[in-house]
Amino acid sequence: MSSSRTSDVLVVGGGIIGLVTAWRAAQRGFATAVVDPEPGGGAAQVAAGMLAAVTELHYGEQTLLGLNLASARRYPDFVAELTELTGHDPGYRRCGTLAVALDADDRAHLRDLHALQQQSGLESEWLSGRECRRLEPMLAPGVRGGLRVDGDHQVDPRRLAHALVVACERAGVVFHRAWAERLTVTRDRAAGCVLDDGTALGAEQVVLAAGSRSGQLAGVPDEVLPPVRPVKGQVLRLALPPRYAPLLNRTVRAVVRGSHVYLVPRLDGELVVGATSEELGWDTTVTAGGVYQLLRDAHELVPGITELPLTETRAGLRPGSPDNAPLLGPTALDGLLLATGHHRNGVLLTPVTGDAMAHVLTTGELPEEARPFSPRRFRAAASMEQPV
Repeated sequence: MSSSRTSDVLVVGGGIIGLVTAWRAAQRGFATAVVDPEPGGGAAQVAAGMLAAVTELHYGEQTLLGLNLASARRYPDFVAELTELTGHDPGYRRCGTLAVALDADDRAHLRDLHALQQQSGLESEWLSGRECRRLEPMLAPGVRGGLRVDGDHQVDPRRLAHALVVACERAGVVFHRAWAERLTVTRDRAAGCVLDDGTALGAEQVVLAAGSRSGQLAGVPDEVLPPVRPVKGQVLRLALPPRYAPLLNRTVRAVVRGSHVYLVPRLDGELVVGATSEELGWDTTVTAGGVYQLLRDAHELVPGITELPLTETRAGLRPGSPDNAPLLGPTALDGLLLATGHHRNGVLLTPVTGDAMAHVLTTGELPEEARPFSPRRFRAAASMEQPV
């Protein structure tokens, strides 16, 4: 077994969550390393990049809403800092979002969502179908109404991931382009990891940020293994020819016959269409049914979409957690921290996760806004369920 020098912070996982954690740690003066065979890969290569704290609000997730909103507020400064430092624009667009309904059931669902948003103190405006089409003329005549949310924007996750890799490199982060085989535990403390080529890496603190794979690392004691599962999502990319005017001016999303669909227009003419949500384990097959469902639902929203070239089909795995919220901070194993389980909010939560992890790595304590998302909440819930 070969050996390498010890880091202050070793981040296992080089997706956008691992990268932002490593970048912020390095900025705090930590000697930082990242273990990942392809930094900047992972779910970010499939994600659409909606920053939708308001339109993605779900019942029972009001605590998560606070973290989502905190991160959304940080995005402009976060992107400005990243762009100035690296020279790479992450594709942040303050375009707003329009959520629309196509039938009476969808309209009732949106009305309920609007009421929940208002109860939560969020800004959204109910529009008639005609008002929706005035905003987005390419919408289908059958649109029955919608919610205009001017505060929900977008970023390009692929460009964001690339900018974060460059930021890490410029901050002195060392990349080990390999898989982490197992966690090293010495005297009841996480002390590094062993790579799949046998290299042993030492660290004062280890951050497990491997997305949907976070629960798969060997050597992690069962009692601190994160309860993270893969949730499959299929996404399509279409291209608008340069001579055409934009098909859409803002992100458009809807529930069509119970299925969620969204259309995210990029400034370069790309249109991202997603996303299925499937509990199929580690399967990343793009299926004819998934592609058909997305194109069918998108066509009902914007009939002109079927004339566009289909440039890419992809399937990726979101890291789901039992309560759909992230696991952030120290575990019961000294030296091991988690930054995983972000599910559908990984891109949105990138700025606040980086700040929270840098704070806890420096002080040993999570900042107040991140404390509800400690990994220990699941251990506490499990102990309460034990029979007396």
